[in-house]
Amino acid sequence: MSKNTKRTRKALYEQAREREIPGRSSMSKAELAAALEREPADEAGPVVATRVETFRRLAEAVAAGEFVLQPRALSGHDRRLHVRQTLREDHRTRIAASSEEAAIKFDTLAESLFSFFRGTALLFYRDMAGDDAWMPTVLTLGDVHPENFGVMPNADNVPIFSVNDFDEAYYAPFTWDIKRGAVGFLIAAEAEGELKRKHRITIVRRFVQGYIDAMQRLAHEGTERDEEMRLDNAPKLIRKLLEDADERRAEWLADDYLDETKRGFRATEELVPISSRRDEFQAITDRLVRENAIEVPPRARVNGETGMHVKDVAIRRGQGTASLGLNRYYVLIEGPAGDGTDDLIIEYKQARRSALAGLVPPSAYEMDSRAERISHAQGVHLVRGDVFYGHVEFDGLSYMSRERAPFRDDIDLDDLSRSQWKDYAGICGRVLAHVHALSDESGRIDHDVEPAIINAIGPPALFVEDMLEYAREAADRVRRDHALFRDDHARGAFTRLDWAHR
Repeated sequence: MSKNTKRTRKALYEQAREREIPGRSSMSKAELAAALEREPADEAGPVVATRVETFRRLAEAVAAGEFVLQPRALSGHDRRLHVRQTLREDHRTRIAASSEEAAIKFDTLAESLFSFFRGTALLFYRDMAGDDAWMPTVLTLGDVHPENFGVMPNADNVPIFSVNDFDEAYYAPFTWDIKRGAVGFLIAAEAEGELKRKHRITIVRRFVQGYIDAMQRLAHEGTERDEEMRLDNAPKLIRKLLEDADERRAEWLADDYLDETKRGFRATEELVPISSRRDEFQAITDRLVRENAIEVPPRARVNGETGMHVKDVAIRRGQGTASLGLNRYYVLIEGPAGDGTDDLIIEYKQARRSALAGLVPPSAYEMDSRAERISHAQGVHLVRGDVFYGHVEFDGLSYMSRERAPFRDDIDLDDLSRSQWKDYAGICGRVLAHVHALSDESGRIDHDVEPAIINAIGPPALFVEDMLEYAREAADRVRRDHALFRDDHARGAFTRLDWAHR
């Protein structure tokens, strides 16, 4: 019997992905084993080192209640090597490709504690491998922090406020999002808000209490599918954000994107037109619409056509923190007026496996797909969200799609007063509870999740203090890791990969 037949399908799939075996996503366990036997690894030279399977086994052991050493217990040189190896592994594809933005990303992580936190989700979740296995599972956002909430279009192209980044979304214990969010608010209030420790603690309490209050209400009312935060019902702080984000489409296009002819993108440091690929992206866009069953609204059609007409294509550079180095394309879609005043921009963003994959406690809800996972999360968390969210593959990679709207915006943390920080944290906690509550409405959870979460929370005051204590310890660990990273980065540690020599 081959050793491959004794391994799980997930382990075989990960090995097939490393060897870039085509068609692996649709293969059964037996087919994956056979493909790996036909295409053995090159044993002669070194291969890029990976600890994916090691951490999957660790997560399973922790979830089973075994007493094992977790990486958050490491200190000194052992912790330094763990941080170094994890970040190299997390970004190995971009380093191997000598991506210019990989270097930019590491510089960004070195400059700011909050940027480091945002850009190192894999490091954060490896410290949590297998935790909270007894807690109810929901479709988590996967990367909760103050800047992953914002304004975006709903199905009617009306601005709403909600969670706005689904790149790491994954089915996991609900506490994983609360812990990530609590640490995110604690660090952001220090690094961006420059607030004193006692005020940072209050902000975290507001975030967790906001979640509890909203979940208790939704467990009683069951109105999560009917709710969205719009200009007419938003709290004062968010209403102002919605008002400030409003901009006329014609001015937005002319000021930021279009050339003088209004037939294509203007070349800038951030946008690099690649008009020669227009026909290629027309075919990709047609396939996106067809494969995702997107009902193209009249505002994206020309002369009564049922599809969308691609006018131009550009590469988008330098956007995001965690996603720096991943491919992004902006596709200009002609609007009904035909004069460049009502055009649309669809973004295609390269997707990676979630940082939570292989680290969450084993459950029936795990997903292997990339962009499909992201569009699934958007469809669950935003019941009437952006109609252009979808997934498509091209150039051998997986991409998610979404509209870039004139009013897509998020809060400016630098401008928040101390009281506004508290208000904002409570609002984000309530929004997070709302999207979690949708896990059994639009997602794959097959039971009423709100009562289960309320029961798991137990005494609210105790739960708040538990989350706060976790956030304090994790934030201190992030500070120490950032210092180790800065030292290593200054010495050139992230210009190379870890290799397993044979």
